Amino acid sequence: MTQASDALLAPGGLDLESLDQALGHALGPGIDFAELFFQRSWRETWSLEDGEVKDAGFHIDGGVGVRSLCGEKTGFAYSNQITAQALAKTGHTAASIARDGGRAVQVAARASVFEPRYAAIDPFAGLEAAEKVALLKEADRIARASDPAVSQVSVSLGAVYDIVMVRASDGTLAADVRPLVRFNVSVIATRSGRRERGSAGGGGRFSISELRDRNVAERYAREAVRQALVNLEAVDAPAGELPVVLAGGWPGVLLHEAVGHGLEGDFNRKGSSAFSGRIGERVAAPGVTVVDDGTLAGLRGSLSVDDEGTPSACTPLIEDGRLTGYMQDKLNARLMGMSPTGNGRRESYAHLPMPRMTNTYMLAGQHRPEEIIESVERGLYAVSFSGGQVDITSGKFVFAASEAYLIENGRITAPVKGATLIGSGPEAMGRISMIGDDMMLDEGIGVCGKEGQSVPVGVGQPTLKLDAITVGGTQV
Repeated sequence: MTQASDALLAPGGLDLESLDQALGHALGPGIDFAELFFQRSWRETWSLEDGEVKDAGFHIDGGVGVRSLCGEKTGFAYSNQITAQALAKTGHTAASIARDGGRAVQVAARASVFEPRYAAIDPFAGLEAAEKVALLKEADRIARASDPAVSQVSVSLGAVYDIVMVRASDGTLAADVRPLVRFNVSVIATRSGRRERGSAGGGGRFSISELRDRNVAERYAREAVRQALVNLEAVDAPAGELPVVLAGGWPGVLLHEAVGHGLEGDFNRKGSSAFSGRIGERVAAPGVTVVDDGTLAGLRGSLSVDDEGTPSACTPLIEDGRLTGYMQDKLNARLMGMSPTGNGRRESYAHLPMPRMTNTYMLAGQHRPEEIIESVERGLYAVSFSGGQVDITSGKFVFAASEAYLIENGRITAPVKGATLIGSGPEAMGRISMIGDDMMLDEGIGVCGKEGQSVPVGVGQPTLKLDAITVGGTQV
């Protein structure tokens, strides 16, 4: 709290005691709830192409977002200045937008009690500029030396140092210091006139120096090259309804998109989700358990407190195939008669919070991954996805595999290209017949978009077998 107060309030002549007065501007007759969200962010990026640093940037931003609520009506205003004058102006603006009858409520501040999920550190500390460039060049050198087919290499390094504070009329007073780093390697391999791409990366809520200690330059460079070389050997993917085995880890992005978004509170309050009104019903095969967990230490999607000051939690969503809950922010929880789950998230002080995922994953089962592969006579093994589209209302999705293989007679054989998975989330969840004992989380690359806002997230799952799903490809 002291760290956040010094960084956010002191430069504008404010302190914790002055927040109640500032909050009062956003309240008044007709307002049910008001909130101040302060933020200052420092962002650093480096990129290298063809062995040379092509871009380096450092950006500082900060300000305050003020929200006033009356029933379902929201008033919101923000300023990039954190001063008493700016707070008064944005508060009055937010209140005037939302005011529509109701009553004013303001509760004395009570500091949120939570367990930190990462160190309150500056992620830039520990490496000088020359050492950061050396890390980029090391990845470039290793990738090029791995195979003569490698023709292009791109490496990027980024870090964000976020300090936030929340004061709300329900008594919430919370602060958080959030480090975030990411390292990525992308390569293009060329052979016999054919070009294919491979990429790998990761990160989390720790320092840049820890990235180096984790040997990311070598690990991600070799993985990116491996993926590109596999794709050079890929044959056309089959098409039709096939059994599909999804690898553990990053393929959980399909779960995130096809199921996770449909379990966010706002879509369910409005009745626009395929899961609306289905608490207690079977929505997946027996044995399927899915949670959203923001409490995992140091992960990209983790939060000590969310952007409304609610401590993060591990929220059960589906237990043994039955729907047990939704992810909630304060507004939708109140309107649905539920409790917030620590999933109120926003891209920045200039954005409204909404229910968003943190780290969403499926729990492990009892089958060995080898046993799952051996159970498939002819099918597809999907290791990684490059992207997809989902319709929240119907749950229908289309996902493109960036690395996939044929399964023939219980063995993984040729790599394939051009494979897409087509189906609906609820239907796919009902077709899960085997769940591996190898639950993995992704390396820390997830970015989730919703209503124009992007936030870091994590995904994960064990190896899974879907008995049948439509595969789009080129071979019939």
